[in-house]
Amino acid sequence: MERTQQQLREDALAIWQAGVAAVDSERLVRENVRIEGDDLIVGDDAFPLAEIGRIAVVGAGKAGAGMAAGIELALAPIALQKQLTGWVNVPEDCVRSLAHITLHGARPAGVNEPTEAGVVGASQILKIVESLGPSDLCFCLISGGGSALLPAPVEGITLADKQAVTKHLSGAGANIEELNTVRKQLSRIKGGGLARACRAGRLITLIISDVIGDPLDVIASGPTVRDSKTPQDALDVLDRFHAREAGIAARVFEYLEAQRGRESFSAKDFSIVMAGPPKKTPDPFSCEVHNLVIGNNAAAVDAAGIEAERRGYSHAMTAATKLEGAAEDIGRHLAEMALRMRDEPGPDCLITGGEPIVQLVEVSQRGKGGRNQQLVLAALICALEASPDRTTALRDIALLSGGTDGEDGPTDAAGAFIDEAILAVIQKQQLDPNCFLQRNDAYHFFEQLGSLIKTGPTHTNVCDLRVVTVSQPRTK
Repeated sequence: MERTQQQLREDALAIWQAGVAAVDSERLVRENVRIEGDDLIVGDDAFPLAEIGRIAVVGAGKAGAGMAAGIELALAPIALQKQLTGWVNVPEDCVRSLAHITLHGARPAGVNEPTEAGVVGASQILKIVESLGPSDLCFCLISGGGSALLPAPVEGITLADKQAVTKHLSGAGANIEELNTVRKQLSRIKGGGLARACRAGRLITLIISDVIGDPLDVIASGPTVRDSKTPQDALDVLDRFHAREAGIAARVFEYLEAQRGRESFSAKDFSIVMAGPPKKTPDPFSCEVHNLVIGNNAAAVDAAGIEAERRGYSHAMTAATKLEGAAEDIGRHLAEMALRMRDEPGPDCLITGGEPIVQLVEVSQRGKGGRNQQLVLAALICALEASPDRTTALRDIALLSGGTDGEDGPTDAAGAFIDEAILAVIQKQQLDPNCFLQRNDAYHFFEQLGSLIKTGPTHTNVCDLRVVTVSQPRTK
């Protein structure tokens, strides 16, 4: 179908937004938690209210504010009777007042690193779960970003040590699984630490997954799931990314080496469920632990596909099922697909979900950006190189990539978009996209084009969503 360039842009953004809206955290919680008669319904399971004493809510993540608001609304009919209380660590720009649950600003907006404020909040969460009794119920609200928002260093390791480890591994190109393998081993609350500390009779964790494949022990570093990795695994990651040579404190390695004798668990022991009955984990925690995934990347991709169909597109879509590679490679592939879709019969909309990685250049050379902006910049370069006429390289194409949390790296943008209209600006300002790509400075490139996607906090986080829309010649 033939569409104007403006329509392609508007449609791509609307399709992306529909995917984000479908995984709104408050909505997901309300869909999975409710009071029916004398029972508390969570997923497909019913828990008799008469058997529940107090209810406490704890948690951490970028979706924490919405999840906490959702759980308060769901439990409103019994809030006073069950002495509902709670504490959830969230980014500072997500803090607001709730009736029963404290939202604690555990880090500044756009700074995805552990802070002293996060340590204070994590300590408060541990105090709450330790104060509960056998008849009590604890909800744990977990979402992406929870790892940085729940810092509780083990004895002998400082917050500065953990900050240095996080910064080094992220900059060196470690993926989320590798990063969390190390984080868990250095934490009192991650890797099942919260569940070990909990004295409630039952602990129910509601999870909005920001990790491809939804591995429960990786999402927010699995505070209610026994660690599937070992201290040796953490040492292997640190060695792989040359952490010793980078100046990571010797006490980090000494601590992990001293912990090598701990029993390891296989990842196959953990079950995952999407919007189904909570599954009891097989781990010997003192409380009965259930984990329920209520939202993930696939759900966002599906919803975006529905919106594309509503707008008259013949769409193709896919959500990654395993960790992705470099953002630049994903971007180039997306551009190649866009060019093919424009020029050949077939789908006129492509929707993909995933989470690539970016290897950062040295700080002295580094600009500002995030993986989505880096991906779109690589896609732009690919399209320009593939076209004999650079001024029409993006004719009849709109392409975007954005983080569903509204944060792309340490920036206030969710991502970026490109289409034919921006090519004139590039030419007028004589911008060299390769130069910006090489120094991880996509933000400043797209800022000059007016093509950054800025949403503010979305109160959800299910990785990234990419959309391509094209206009095809009308068939005779």
